[in-house]
Amino acid sequence: MENGCGKAKIGPSILNSDLSDLTSECQRMMDSGADYLHLDVMDGQFVPNLTFGHPVVKCLRPKLPNVFLDMHMMVAKPEQWIEGMHDAGADQYTFHFEATDDPKTCIRKIKETGMKAGIGIKPNTPVEVLDPFVDLVDMVLIMTVRYLREHFSTVDIEVDGGVGPATIQECAEAGANMIVSGNAIMKSDNPRETIQYLRNVVEEAIQKSQLER
Repeated sequence: MENGCGKAKIGPSILNSDLSDLTSECQRMMDSGADYLHLDVMDGQFVPNLTFGHPVVKCLRPKLPNVFLDMHMMVAKPEQWIEGMHDAGADQYTFHFEATDDPKTCIRKIKETGMKAGIGIKPNTPVEVLDPFVDLVDMVLIMTVRYLREHFSTVDIEVDGGVGPATIQECAEAGANMIVSGNAIMKSDNPRETIQYLRNVVEEAIQKSQLER
C-alpha cells in the first residue's frame, strides 16, 4: 500500500465477519475488491471486549500471503505485542495514544520491525495531541478527520466506527482516505458493490480537494 492521501483504500473490519469461517470470509472480502483487512485486537483491559491476538494472524498469514493486514491494537501497553504481531505476519501496527506513556518509543519499535506504524485516539481525545507524532507514523486512525487533513496533507487518515454508504460522504469530505467498514460491507448482499461505492465517494473527494489546492 502506498502512503499518502493519493488513493482511496477500503478495509473491511473482519471482526464483523463469520469468525467460524474466517479465512473464507477474508478471501471473500479481497475478491470483492477490498484493499486491505482491518483486524481489531482487544485485550479486555484498554477496552472491555476481548477478541483475537497474534495466533490468529499467524494462521491467516500463509493463507492470505499478499493481503495487507492492518492491526488496530486496542490494548494496554501496546509495546509488549509488537514483536509477536510482527512475527505473526502483520503489516501495520496501529496503537492508541492513550495506551502508552511513550508514543515515540512505541513508534520507533514498530518501525524497527519493518511494519508500518499507525497511531489512533479515542473519540473524546483532542486531536491536537497527535501533532508531535503525525510526521513519524504512516497512518492516523481517528474519528475527527478534518483538522488533520488541513494540517497534514499527505498522511493516510483512517476512519473507523459506523462507516458505510450513509456516512461515507461526510468522512470523505473531511479528508479520510482509509475507510474501515464493518457491517456495511460484511453483511451486504453485494459487498463488491458496497466497496466500490465507498471507494468512488472517497476518490471523488480526493480529486475535488486536489483541484481546490
